[in-house]
Amino acid sequence: MFLLGPRSVRLRTQILLLQVAVVGLTVGLVFGVFAYVSWQRLSDEYAQRALSIARTVASDPQVRTDVTRYADMQLKPGPELRQELAAGALETMANAARQRTDALFVVITDEVGVRLAHPDTARLGEKVSTDPSRALAGSEITIREHGTLGDSVRAKVPVLQPDSGSRVVGEVSVGISTEAVHAQLLRDLIRAGLLIVGALAAGIAGSVLLSRRWHGLTLGLEPAELAELVREQDAVLHGIGEGVVATDAEWRVTVVNDEGRRLLGIDPAPGADIDEIGLTPRVLEAFRAADGRPVQAAVGERIVVLTARKVARYGRPLGAVLSVRDRTDVESLTRQLDAVRSMSTVLRAQRHEFANRLHLLSGLLHTGRPRDAATYLDELLGSGPLGALLPGMETLRDPYLQAFLSAKAAHAREQGVQLRLGPNTWVEAAVSAPVDITTVLGNLLDNAIESAKIGQSPEKIVEAELVQEGGTLHITVADSGDGVPADLVDSVFVEGVSTRSGEGIAGGRGIGLALSQHVARARGGDVRLTDPGRRAPSAGLNDDGRTLQGAEFIARLPGVLSEGEPAWAEEI
Repeated sequence: MFLLGPRSVRLRTQILLLQVAVVGLTVGLVFGVFAYVSWQRLSDEYAQRALSIARTVASDPQVRTDVTRYADMQLKPGPELRQELAAGALETMANAARQRTDALFVVITDEVGVRLAHPDTARLGEKVSTDPSRALAGSEITIREHGTLGDSVRAKVPVLQPDSGSRVVGEVSVGISTEAVHAQLLRDLIRAGLLIVGALAAGIAGSVLLSRRWHGLTLGLEPAELAELVREQDAVLHGIGEGVVATDAEWRVTVVNDEGRRLLGIDPAPGADIDEIGLTPRVLEAFRAADGRPVQAAVGERIVVLTARKVARYGRPLGAVLSVRDRTDVESLTRQLDAVRSMSTVLRAQRHEFANRLHLLSGLLHTGRPRDAATYLDELLGSGPLGALLPGMETLRDPYLQAFLSAKAAHAREQGVQLRLGPNTWVEAAVSAPVDITTVLGNLLDNAIESAKIGQSPEKIVEAELVQEGGTLHITVADSGDGVPADLVDSVFVEGVSTRSGEGIAGGRGIGLALSQHVARARGGDVRLTDPGRRAPSAGLNDDGRTLQGAEFIARLPGVLSEGEPAWAEEI
Protein backbone atom coordinates (compact mmCIF):
# COMPACT_ATOMS: atom_id res chain seq x y z
CA MET A 1 0.00 0.00 0.00
CA PHE A 2 1.11 3.54 -0.66
CA LEU A 3 0.79 4.36 3.05
CA LEU A 4 3.92 2.27 3.51
CA GLY A 5 5.73 3.96 0.63
CA PRO A 6 8.51 6.54 0.73
CA ARG A 7 8.34 9.26 3.35
CA SER A 8 8.56 11.81 0.53
CA VAL A 9 4.86 11.23 -0.19
CA ARG A 10 3.00 13.74 1.99
CA LEU A 11 0.32 12.57 4.38
CA ARG A 12 -2.27 14.71 2.65
CA THR A 13 -1.56 13.01 -0.71
CA GLN A 14 -1.58 9.55 0.88
CA ILE A 15 -4.94 10.15 2.50
CA LEU A 16 -6.42 11.51 -0.75
CA LEU A 17 -5.22 8.53 -2.79
CA LEU A 18 -6.43 6.08 -0.16
CA GLN A 19 -9.86 7.68 0.00
CA VAL A 20 -10.19 7.75 -3.81
CA ALA A 21 -9.22 4.07 -3.95
CA VAL A 22 -11.70 3.19 -1.20
CA VAL A 23 -14.49 5.17 -2.86
CA GLY A 24 -13.75 3.61 -6.25
CA LEU A 25 -13.66 0.10 -4.81
CA THR A 26 -16.85 0.73 -2.88
CA VAL A 27 -18.85 2.05 -5.83
CA GLY A 28 -17.48 -0.78 -8.00
CA LEU A 29 -18.66 -3.37 -5.51
CA VAL A 30 -22.01 -1.61 -5.20
CA PHE A 31 -22.39 -1.58 -8.99
CA GLY A 32 -21.54 -5.29 -9.21
CA VAL A 33 -23.99 -6.20 -6.46
CA PHE A 34 -26.65 -4.02 -8.08
CA ALA A 35 -26.10 -5.73 -11.47
CA TYR A 36 -26.39 -9.20 -9.94
CA VAL A 37 -29.46 -8.33 -7.89
CA SER A 38 -31.07 -6.61 -10.89
CA TRP A 39 -30.47 -9.69 -13.08
CA GLN A 40 -32.06 -11.93 -10.46
CA ARG A 41 -34.95 -9.52 -10.02
CA LEU A 42 -35.62 -9.16 -13.74
CA SER A 43 -35.39 -12.92 -14.25
CA ASP A 44 -37.94 -13.44 -11.50
CA GLU A 45 -40.19 -10.70 -12.89
CA TYR A 46 -40.14 -12.12 -16.42
CA ALA A 47 -40.64 -15.62 -15.08
CA GLN A 48 -43.73 -14.47 -13.20
CA ARG A 49 -44.90 -12.66 -16.33
CA ALA A 50 -44.51 -15.87 -18.35
CA LEU A 51 -46.34 -17.79 -15.60
CA SER A 52 -49.26 -15.36 -15.71
CA ILE A 53 -49.52 -15.71 -19.51
CA ALA A 54 -49.35 -19.50 -19.32
CA ARG A 55 -52.04 -19.60 -16.61
CA THR A 56 -54.31 -17.39 -18.70
CA VAL A 57 -53.92 -19.54 -21.79
CA ALA A 58 -54.23 -22.83 -19.87
CA SER A 59 -57.43 -21.70 -18.16
CA ASP A 60 -59.17 -20.73 -21.40
CA PRO A 61 -62.21 -23.06 -21.86
CA GLN A 62 -61.60 -23.41 -25.60
CA VAL A 63 -57.99 -24.42 -25.00
CA ARG A 64 -59.01 -26.98 -22.38
CA THR A 65 -61.68 -28.46 -24.65
CA ASP A 66 -59.47 -28.69 -27.72
CA VAL A 67 -56.48 -30.09 -25.80
CA THR A 68 -58.76 -32.71 -24.20
CA ARG A 69 -60.06 -33.67 -27.62
CA TYR A 70 -56.56 -34.16 -29.00
CA ALA A 71 -55.50 -36.04 -25.85
CA ASP A 72 -58.28 -38.57 -26.43
CA MET A 73 -57.23 -39.11 -30.04
CA GLN A 74 -54.49 -41.37 -31.28
CA LEU A 75 -52.38 -38.72 -33.03
CA LYS A 76 -50.26 -39.87 -35.96
CA PRO A 77 -47.42 -37.46 -36.81
CA GLY A 78 -47.36 -36.45 -40.40
CA PRO A 79 -48.20 -33.72 -42.93
CA GLU A 80 -51.94 -34.12 -42.45
CA LEU A 81 -51.72 -33.59 -38.66
CA ARG A 82 -49.33 -30.67 -39.11
CA GLN A 83 -51.72 -28.96 -41.56
CA GLU A 84 -54.70 -29.57 -39.28
CA LEU A 85 -52.93 -28.13 -36.23
CA ALA A 86 -51.59 -25.13 -38.18
CA ALA A 87 -55.09 -24.19 -39.20
CA GLY A 88 -56.62 -25.08 -35.85
CA ALA A 89 -57.97 -22.86 -33.06
CA LEU A 90 -55.13 -23.70 -30.64
CA GLU A 91 -52.47 -22.35 -33.02
CA THR A 92 -54.53 -19.19 -33.57
CA MET A 93 -55.04 -18.55 -29.87
CA ALA A 94 -51.37 -19.27 -29.05
CA ASN A 95 -50.09 -16.90 -31.75
CA ALA A 96 -52.53 -14.19 -30.60
CA ALA A 97 -51.35 -14.54 -26.99
CA ARG A 98 -47.68 -14.47 -28.08
CA GLN A 99 -48.13 -11.30 -30.16
CA ARG A 100 -50.18 -9.61 -27.45
CA THR A 101 -47.57 -10.20 -24.72
CA ASP A 102 -44.33 -9.99 -26.78
CA ALA A 103 -43.45 -13.48 -25.61
CA LEU A 104 -40.81 -15.52 -27.46
CA PHE A 105 -43.20 -18.45 -27.78
CA VAL A 106 -46.49 -19.89 -26.52
CA VAL A 107 -46.51 -23.66 -26.91
CA ILE A 108 -49.44 -26.00 -26.18
CA THR A 109 -48.95 -29.78 -25.91
CA ASP A 110 -51.08 -32.80 -25.19
CA GLU A 111 -50.62 -35.18 -22.26
CA VAL A 112 -47.56 -36.85 -23.81
CA GLY A 113 -45.76 -33.65 -24.84
CA VAL A 114 -46.75 -33.47 -28.53
CA ARG A 115 -46.90 -29.90 -29.79
CA LEU A 116 -50.44 -28.77 -30.60
CA ALA A 117 -49.44 -25.09 -31.03
CA HIS A 118 -46.00 -23.63 -31.78
CA PRO A 119 -44.61 -20.44 -33.43
CA ASP A 120 -42.84 -22.64 -36.00
CA THR A 121 -45.62 -24.63 -37.73
CA ALA A 122 -43.00 -27.03 -39.09
CA ARG A 123 -42.57 -28.42 -35.59
CA LEU A 124 -46.25 -29.08 -34.95
CA GLY A 125 -47.03 -32.67 -34.13
CA GLU A 126 -43.55 -33.26 -32.72
CA LYS A 127 -42.58 -33.72 -29.10
CA VAL A 128 -41.21 -30.71 -27.25
CA SER A 129 -37.42 -30.39 -26.85
CA THR A 130 -37.49 -29.78 -23.11
CA ASP A 131 -38.83 -31.98 -20.33
CA PRO A 132 -42.62 -31.40 -19.76
CA SER A 133 -43.02 -34.11 -17.11
CA ARG A 134 -43.41 -31.83 -14.08
CA ALA A 135 -46.12 -29.75 -15.72
CA LEU A 136 -47.87 -32.89 -17.00
CA ALA A 137 -47.73 -34.21 -13.44
CA GLY A 138 -49.85 -31.23 -12.34
CA SER A 139 -47.17 -28.73 -11.12
CA GLU A 140 -46.56 -25.18 -12.23
CA ILE A 141 -42.89 -24.38 -12.76
CA THR A 142 -40.69 -21.47 -13.83
CA ILE A 143 -37.26 -22.21 -15.24
CA ARG A 144 -34.53 -20.88 -17.53
CA GLU A 145 -33.86 -23.29 -20.39
CA HIS A 146 -32.48 -23.51 -23.92
CA GLY A 147 -34.95 -24.77 -26.48
CA THR A 148 -35.39 -24.79 -30.26
CA LEU A 149 -36.02 -21.02 -30.21
CA GLY A 150 -33.00 -20.20 -27.99
CA ASP A 151 -32.47 -19.24 -24.31
CA SER A 152 -35.57 -18.12 -22.50
CA VAL A 153 -37.14 -17.66 -19.13
CA ARG A 154 -40.17 -19.89 -19.33
CA ALA A 155 -43.16 -21.06 -17.33
CA LYS A 156 -45.03 -24.35 -17.72
CA VAL A 157 -48.62 -24.79 -16.54
CA PRO A 158 -50.77 -27.94 -16.76
CA VAL A 159 -54.00 -27.92 -18.83
CA LEU A 160 -56.88 -29.64 -17.03
CA GLN A 161 -59.82 -31.47 -18.55
CA PRO A 162 -62.86 -29.13 -18.45
CA ASP A 163 -65.32 -31.69 -17.05
CA SER A 164 -63.42 -33.43 -14.23
CA GLY A 165 -61.16 -30.48 -13.42
CA SER A 166 -58.41 -32.74 -12.15
CA ARG A 167 -57.15 -34.74 -15.14
CA VAL A 168 -54.10 -33.24 -16.81
CA VAL A 169 -54.58 -33.40 -20.56
CA GLY A 170 -51.65 -31.24 -21.61
CA GLU A 171 -49.51 -28.26 -20.76
CA VAL A 172 -48.90 -24.68 -21.84
CA SER A 173 -45.30 -23.44 -22.02
CA VAL A 174 -44.62 -19.70 -22.36
CA GLY A 175 -41.12 -18.34 -22.84
CA ILE A 176 -39.66 -14.84 -22.81
CA SER A 177 -36.30 -14.41 -24.48
CA THR A 178 -33.34 -13.74 -22.26
CA GLU A 179 -32.39 -11.03 -24.74
CA ALA A 180 -35.39 -9.05 -23.48
CA VAL A 181 -34.14 -9.57 -19.95
CA HIS A 182 -30.66 -8.43 -20.99
CA ALA A 183 -32.05 -5.37 -22.74
CA GLN A 184 -34.01 -4.34 -19.66
CA LEU A 185 -30.99 -5.03 -17.46
CA LEU A 186 -28.80 -2.88 -19.71
CA ARG A 187 -31.24 0.01 -19.43
CA ASP A 188 -31.27 -0.34 -15.63
CA LEU A 189 -27.47 -0.52 -15.47
CA ILE A 190 -27.09 2.60 -17.61
CA ARG A 191 -29.29 4.55 -15.20
CA ALA A 192 -27.45 3.06 -12.23
CA GLY A 193 -24.11 3.79 -13.89
CA LEU A 194 -24.97 7.46 -14.13
CA LEU A 195 -25.76 7.48 -10.42
CA ILE A 196 -22.54 5.57 -9.68
CA VAL A 197 -20.48 8.08 -11.68
CA GLY A 198 -22.14 10.90 -9.77
CA ALA A 199 -21.47 9.15 -6.46
CA LEU A 200 -17.84 8.55 -7.45
CA ALA A 201 -17.41 12.20 -8.37
CA ALA A 202 -19.01 13.27 -5.09
CA GLY A 203 -16.78 10.83 -3.20
CA ILE A 204 -13.65 12.17 -4.86
CA ALA A 205 -14.73 15.75 -4.15
CA GLY A 206 -15.44 14.80 -0.53
CA SER A 207 -12.05 13.12 -0.29
CA VAL A 208 -10.36 16.29 -1.51
CA LEU A 209 -12.25 18.40 1.03
CA LEU A 210 -11.52 15.91 3.81
CA SER A 211 -7.85 15.90 2.85
CA ARG A 212 -7.77 19.67 3.17
CA ARG A 213 -9.62 19.47 6.46
CA TRP A 214 -7.14 16.90 7.75
CA HIS A 215 -4.29 19.12 6.67
CA GLY A 216 -5.80 21.99 8.66
CA LEU A 217 -6.50 19.89 11.75
CA THR A 218 -2.95 18.54 11.86
CA LEU A 219 -1.49 22.00 11.17
CA GLY A 220 0.35 20.50 8.21
CA LEU A 221 2.30 18.07 10.38
CA GLU A 222 3.51 14.81 8.92
CA PRO A 223 3.12 11.40 10.64
CA ALA A 224 6.65 11.46 12.08
CA GLU A 225 6.01 14.87 13.58
CA LEU A 226 2.64 13.78 14.99
CA ALA A 227 4.26 10.71 16.54
CA GLU A 228 6.91 12.87 18.14
CA LEU A 229 4.22 15.14 19.60
CA VAL A 230 2.42 12.11 21.05
CA ARG A 231 5.65 10.87 22.65
CA GLU A 232 6.31 14.30 24.13
CA GLN A 233 2.75 14.57 25.46
CA ASP A 234 3.00 11.12 27.01
CA ALA A 235 6.31 12.02 28.65
CA VAL A 236 4.95 15.29 30.03
CA LEU A 237 1.62 13.93 31.26
CA HIS A 238 3.14 10.93 32.98
CA GLY A 239 6.17 12.77 34.27
CA ILE A 240 4.55 15.63 36.18
CA GLY A 241 3.61 15.36 39.83
CA GLU A 242 -0.02 16.35 39.30
CA GLY A 243 -2.91 14.16 38.23
CA VAL A 244 -4.59 15.11 34.97
CA VAL A 245 -7.99 14.00 33.67
CA ALA A 246 -9.21 15.40 30.34
CA THR A 247 -12.59 15.02 28.64
CA ASP A 248 -14.09 16.06 25.34
CA ALA A 249 -17.10 18.31 24.89
CA GLU A 250 -19.43 15.36 25.54
CA TRP A 251 -17.78 14.63 28.93
CA ARG A 252 -16.10 11.46 27.68
CA VAL A 253 -12.64 10.67 29.06
CA THR A 254 -9.81 11.31 26.61
CA VAL A 255 -6.68 11.41 28.80
CA VAL A 256 -5.85 10.20 32.33
CA ASN A 257 -2.23 10.15 33.46
CA ASP A 258 -0.74 7.75 36.00
CA GLU A 259 -0.85 10.27 38.85
CA GLY A 260 -4.52 10.96 38.18
CA ARG A 261 -5.31 7.24 38.37
CA ARG A 262 -3.39 6.92 41.64
CA LEU A 263 -4.83 9.98 43.39
CA LEU A 264 -8.44 9.45 42.30
CA GLY A 265 -8.39 5.65 42.49
CA ILE A 266 -9.77 5.22 38.96
CA ASP A 267 -8.71 3.38 35.82
CA PRO A 268 -11.14 4.44 33.09
CA ALA A 269 -11.07 3.28 29.49
CA PRO A 270 -10.80 5.98 26.81
CA GLY A 271 -14.24 7.20 25.81
CA ALA A 272 -15.90 6.33 29.13
CA ASP A 273 -18.44 8.77 30.54
CA ILE A 274 -17.13 10.62 33.61
CA ASP A 275 -20.28 9.71 35.54
CA GLU A 276 -19.31 6.04 35.27
CA ILE A 277 -15.57 6.01 36.05
CA GLY A 278 -15.85 6.00 39.86
CA LEU A 279 -15.27 9.65 40.82
CA THR A 280 -16.59 10.73 44.21
CA PRO A 281 -19.57 13.13 44.18
CA ARG A 282 -17.35 15.99 45.37
CA VAL A 283 -14.78 15.42 42.59
CA LEU A 284 -17.49 14.98 39.96
CA GLU A 285 -19.23 18.19 41.02
CA ALA A 286 -15.98 20.17 40.87
CA PHE A 287 -15.13 18.66 37.47
CA ARG A 288 -18.49 19.52 35.92
CA ALA A 289 -18.40 23.05 37.38
CA ALA A 290 -14.99 23.65 35.71
CA ASP A 291 -14.83 27.21 37.06
CA GLY A 292 -11.08 27.25 37.75
CA ARG A 293 -11.47 27.53 41.54
CA PRO A 294 -9.45 25.15 43.73
CA VAL A 295 -11.59 22.70 45.70
CA GLN A 296 -10.46 20.37 48.46
CA ALA A 297 -11.81 16.83 48.49
CA ALA A 298 -11.22 13.61 50.37
CA VAL A 299 -10.63 10.57 48.16
CA GLY A 300 -10.26 7.53 50.36
CA GLU A 301 -7.59 8.45 52.91
CA ARG A 302 -6.14 11.19 50.72
CA ILE A 303 -6.78 14.91 50.69
CA VAL A 304 -6.53 16.38 47.19
CA VAL A 305 -6.94 19.84 45.71
CA LEU A 306 -8.92 19.91 42.47
CA THR A 307 -8.87 22.58 39.78
CA ALA A 308 -11.05 22.12 36.72
CA ARG A 309 -11.15 24.39 33.68
CA LYS A 310 -13.05 24.30 30.41
CA VAL A 311 -11.05 24.29 27.19
CA ALA A 312 -12.17 26.15 24.07
CA ARG A 313 -10.59 27.25 20.82
CA TYR A 314 -11.97 29.99 18.58
CA GLY A 315 -15.13 29.97 20.71
CA ARG A 316 -15.70 26.25 20.17
CA PRO A 317 -15.85 24.11 23.35
CA LEU A 318 -13.33 21.28 23.24
CA GLY A 319 -13.85 19.77 26.70
CA ALA A 320 -12.47 20.20 30.20
CA VAL A 321 -9.29 19.39 32.12
CA LEU A 322 -9.10 18.47 35.81
CA SER A 323 -5.80 18.82 37.63
CA VAL A 324 -5.34 16.99 40.94
CA ARG A 325 -2.70 17.81 43.56
CA ASP A 326 -2.01 15.60 46.55
CA ARG A 327 -2.37 17.49 49.85
CA THR A 328 -2.30 14.45 52.14
CA ASP A 329 1.23 15.08 53.42
CA VAL A 330 0.54 18.79 53.76
CA GLU A 331 -2.63 18.09 55.71
CA SER A 332 -0.74 15.66 57.95
CA LEU A 333 1.92 18.28 58.62
CA THR A 334 -0.81 20.84 59.24
CA ARG A 335 -2.40 18.61 61.87
CA GLN A 336 0.98 18.09 63.51
CA LEU A 337 1.54 21.83 63.41
CA ASP A 338 -1.85 22.33 65.05
CA ALA A 339 -0.74 20.00 67.82
CA VAL A 340 2.52 21.93 68.30
CA ARG A 341 0.64 25.22 68.16
CA SER A 342 -1.75 23.94 70.81
CA MET A 343 1.18 23.05 73.05
CA SER A 344 2.82 26.44 72.50
CA THR A 345 -0.44 28.24 73.24
CA VAL A 346 -0.77 26.43 76.53
CA LEU A 347 2.88 27.06 77.37
CA ARG A 348 2.40 30.78 76.76
CA ALA A 349 -0.62 30.70 79.04
CA GLN A 350 1.39 28.83 81.65
CA ARG A 351 4.24 31.32 81.37
CA HIS A 352 1.83 34.19 81.82
CA GLU A 353 0.18 32.54 84.84
CA PHE A 354 3.53 31.65 86.41
CA ALA A 355 4.80 35.17 85.86
CA ASN A 356 1.77 36.63 87.65
CA ARG A 357 2.11 34.17 90.54
CA LEU A 358 5.83 34.76 90.90
CA HIS A 359 5.17 38.49 91.06
CA LEU A 360 2.63 37.89 93.83
CA LEU A 361 5.06 35.65 95.74
CA SER A 362 7.82 38.21 95.29
CA GLY A 363 5.56 40.92 96.65
CA LEU A 364 4.55 38.85 99.67
CA LEU A 365 8.17 38.00 100.52
CA HIS A 366 9.44 41.55 100.04
CA THR A 367 6.73 42.92 102.28
CA GLY A 368 7.69 40.53 105.08
CA ARG A 369 4.71 38.20 104.83
CA PRO A 370 6.34 34.73 104.51
CA ARG A 371 3.36 32.98 106.12
CA ASP A 372 0.99 34.30 103.44
CA ALA A 373 3.54 33.31 100.79
CA ALA A 374 3.70 29.77 102.17
CA THR A 375 -0.12 29.52 102.18
CA TYR A 376 -0.23 30.71 98.60
CA LEU A 377 2.37 28.11 97.59
CA ASP A 378 0.24 25.38 99.15
CA GLU A 379 -2.71 26.53 97.07
CA LEU A 380 -0.56 26.48 93.92
CA LEU A 381 0.47 22.90 94.58
CA GLY A 382 -3.18 21.87 94.62
CA SER A 383 -4.21 23.40 91.27
CA GLY A 384 -1.98 23.71 88.23
CA PRO A 385 -2.31 26.28 85.48
CA LEU A 386 -3.95 23.80 83.13
CA GLY A 387 -6.72 23.18 85.57
CA ALA A 388 -7.19 26.88 85.86
CA LEU A 389 -7.62 27.20 82.11
CA LEU A 390 -10.20 24.39 81.85
CA PRO A 391 -11.95 22.95 84.93
CA GLY A 392 -12.04 19.17 85.14
CA MET A 393 -8.69 18.76 83.37
CA GLU A 394 -7.52 16.37 86.07
CA THR A 395 -9.71 13.66 84.53
CA LEU A 396 -7.30 13.57 81.57
CA ARG A 397 -3.93 11.92 82.25
CA ASP A 398 -2.17 12.64 78.97
CA PRO A 399 -0.51 16.10 78.74
CA TYR A 400 -1.24 16.23 75.00
CA LEU A 401 -5.01 16.06 75.54
CA GLN A 402 -4.70 18.61 78.33
CA ALA A 403 -2.71 21.00 76.14
CA PHE A 404 -4.94 20.55 73.09
CA LEU A 405 -8.20 21.08 74.99
CA SER A 406 -6.73 24.04 76.89
CA ALA A 407 -5.74 25.63 73.57
CA LYS A 408 -9.23 25.04 72.18
CA ALA A 409 -10.69 26.54 75.36
CA ALA A 410 -8.55 29.66 74.84
CA HIS A 411 -9.67 29.84 71.20
CA ALA A 412 -13.30 29.46 72.27
CA ARG A 413 -12.97 32.28 74.81
CA GLU A 414 -11.66 34.52 72.06
CA GLN A 415 -14.85 33.74 70.14
CA GLY A 416 -17.04 34.44 73.16
CA VAL A 417 -17.77 30.73 73.71
CA GLN A 418 -17.23 28.66 76.85
CA LEU A 419 -15.69 25.22 76.36
CA ARG A 420 -16.29 22.75 79.17
CA LEU A 421 -15.66 19.08 79.83
CA GLY A 422 -18.58 16.71 80.29
CA PRO A 423 -19.18 15.14 83.71
CA ASN A 424 -18.30 11.63 82.49
CA THR A 425 -14.91 12.59 81.07
CA TRP A 426 -12.20 10.11 82.07
CA VAL A 427 -9.06 9.18 80.11
CA GLU A 428 -6.18 7.69 82.06
CA ALA A 429 -4.28 6.17 79.09
CA ALA A 430 -1.67 7.93 77.00
CA VAL A 431 -2.32 9.21 73.48
CA SER A 432 -0.69 7.08 70.74
CA ALA A 433 -2.22 8.73 67.62
CA PRO A 434 -2.27 12.49 68.26
CA VAL A 435 -2.71 13.46 64.58
CA ASP A 436 -5.92 11.46 64.19
CA ILE A 437 -7.25 12.80 67.50
CA THR A 438 -6.38 16.34 66.41
CA THR A 439 -8.26 15.83 63.12
CA VAL A 440 -11.44 14.37 64.58
CA LEU A 441 -11.69 16.19 67.91
CA GLY A 442 -10.39 19.45 66.45
CA ASN A 443 -12.92 19.52 63.60
CA LEU A 444 -15.81 18.62 65.90
CA LEU A 445 -14.81 21.33 68.37
CA ASP A 446 -14.26 23.96 65.65
CA ASN A 447 -17.70 23.25 64.16
CA ALA A 448 -19.34 23.35 67.59
CA ILE A 449 -17.58 26.61 68.58
CA GLU A 450 -18.65 28.24 65.31
CA SER A 451 -22.23 26.99 65.75
CA ALA A 452 -22.45 28.20 69.35
CA LYS A 453 -20.97 31.56 68.38
CA ILE A 454 -23.61 32.31 65.72
CA GLY A 455 -26.49 30.57 67.53
CA GLN A 456 -29.51 32.39 68.92
CA SER A 457 -29.06 31.06 72.45
CA PRO A 458 -27.77 33.68 74.93
CA GLU A 459 -25.50 30.99 76.42
CA LYS A 460 -22.55 30.26 74.14
CA ILE A 461 -21.43 26.82 75.37
CA VAL A 462 -19.63 23.83 73.88
CA GLU A 463 -19.35 20.63 75.89
CA ALA A 464 -16.81 17.93 75.07
CA GLU A 465 -16.85 14.57 76.80
CA LEU A 466 -13.97 12.09 76.36
CA VAL A 467 -14.29 8.53 77.67
CA GLN A 468 -11.70 5.75 77.47
CA GLU A 469 -12.60 2.15 76.67
CA GLY A 470 -9.38 0.17 76.52
CA GLY A 471 -7.45 1.60 73.57
CA THR A 472 -10.58 3.25 72.13
CA LEU A 473 -11.44 6.89 72.68
CA HIS A 474 -15.12 7.87 72.67
CA ILE A 475 -15.80 11.55 72.00
CA THR A 476 -19.06 13.45 72.39
CA VAL A 477 -19.30 17.12 71.36
CA ALA A 478 -22.47 19.16 71.85
CA ASP A 479 -23.14 22.88 71.52
CA SER A 480 -25.79 25.47 72.31
CA GLY A 481 -26.17 26.58 68.69
CA ASP A 482 -29.18 26.36 66.40
CA GLY A 483 -28.47 22.77 65.35
CA VAL A 484 -28.21 21.19 61.91
CA PRO A 485 -30.98 22.19 59.46
CA ALA A 486 -33.39 19.37 58.67
CA ASP A 487 -32.46 19.37 54.96
CA LEU A 488 -28.78 18.76 55.82
CA VAL A 489 -29.16 16.01 58.45
CA ASP A 490 -28.66 13.20 55.92
CA SER A 491 -25.83 14.92 54.04
CA VAL A 492 -23.85 16.67 56.78
CA PHE A 493 -20.87 14.32 56.20
CA VAL A 494 -20.90 14.77 52.43
CA GLU A 495 -17.96 16.74 51.06
CA GLY A 496 -18.85 20.31 50.23
CA VAL A 497 -21.95 20.40 52.46
CA SER A 498 -21.84 23.16 55.07
CA THR A 499 -24.28 25.36 56.92
CA ARG A 500 -22.02 28.36 56.29
CA SER A 501 -20.94 30.14 53.13
CA GLY A 502 -17.61 29.07 51.63
CA GLU A 503 -16.83 32.40 49.95
CA GLY A 504 -13.30 33.54 50.62
CA ILE A 505 -12.27 30.12 51.95
CA ALA A 506 -9.57 28.41 49.88
CA GLY A 507 -10.93 25.09 48.65
CA GLY A 508 -14.37 25.88 50.07
CA ARG A 509 -16.08 24.59 53.21
CA GLY A 510 -17.58 21.22 53.96
CA ILE A 511 -14.38 19.20 54.23
CA GLY A 512 -13.85 18.97 58.03
CA LEU A 513 -16.65 16.57 58.96
CA ALA A 514 -16.10 14.43 55.86
CA LEU A 515 -12.38 14.19 56.65
CA SER A 516 -13.09 13.34 60.30
CA GLN A 517 -15.39 10.52 59.24
CA HIS A 518 -12.80 9.21 56.76
CA VAL A 519 -10.09 9.19 59.45
CA ALA A 520 -12.33 7.49 62.01
CA ARG A 521 -13.54 4.83 59.57
CA ALA A 522 -9.99 4.15 58.43
CA ARG A 523 -9.30 3.07 62.05
CA GLY A 524 -12.45 0.96 62.19
CA GLY A 525 -14.45 3.61 64.07
CA ASP A 526 -16.96 6.21 62.96
CA VAL A 527 -18.27 9.74 63.43
CA ARG A 528 -22.04 10.24 63.60
CA LEU A 529 -24.61 12.95 64.18
CA THR A 530 -26.71 11.65 67.05
CA ASP A 531 -28.89 14.71 67.53
CA PRO A 532 -29.43 17.52 64.99
CA GLY A 533 -30.47 19.81 67.89
CA ARG A 534 -33.28 22.23 68.73
CA ARG A 535 -35.85 19.55 69.43
CA ALA A 536 -37.17 21.25 72.59
CA PRO A 537 -39.07 24.54 72.29
CA SER A 538 -37.62 26.06 75.47
CA ALA A 539 -34.37 26.16 77.38
CA GLY A 540 -33.52 23.49 79.88
CA LEU A 541 -33.29 19.76 79.55
CA ASN A 542 -34.32 17.98 76.34
CA ASP A 543 -36.29 14.76 76.44
CA ASP A 544 -33.05 12.77 76.63
CA GLY A 545 -31.66 14.80 79.53
CA ARG A 546 -29.30 16.99 77.55
CA THR A 547 -28.64 20.49 78.81
CA LEU A 548 -27.58 21.86 75.40
CA GLN A 549 -30.08 22.13 72.60
CA GLY A 550 -27.66 22.38 69.66
CA ALA A 551 -26.25 19.57 67.55
CA GLU A 552 -24.52 16.59 69.13
CA PHE A 553 -21.82 14.51 67.42
CA ILE A 554 -20.18 11.36 68.71
CA ALA A 555 -16.95 9.74 67.50
CA ARG A 556 -15.31 6.40 68.17
CA LEU A 557 -11.56 6.13 67.55
CA PRO A 558 -10.14 2.63 68.16
CA GLY A 559 -6.42 2.22 68.82
CA VAL A 560 -5.57 5.85 69.62
CA LEU A 561 -4.82 5.24 73.34
CA SER A 562 -2.18 3.05 74.97
CA GLU A 563 -0.96 2.24 78.48
CA GLY A 564 2.46 3.42 79.61
CA GLU A 565 4.45 6.47 78.59
CA PRO A 566 2.92 8.65 75.86
CA ALA A 567 4.28 8.15 72.32
CA TRP A 568 2.85 11.38 70.97
CA ALA A 569 6.00 13.40 71.64
CA GLU A 570 7.95 11.39 69.05
CA GLU A 571 5.17 11.67 66.44
CA ILE A 572 4.80 15.42 66.63
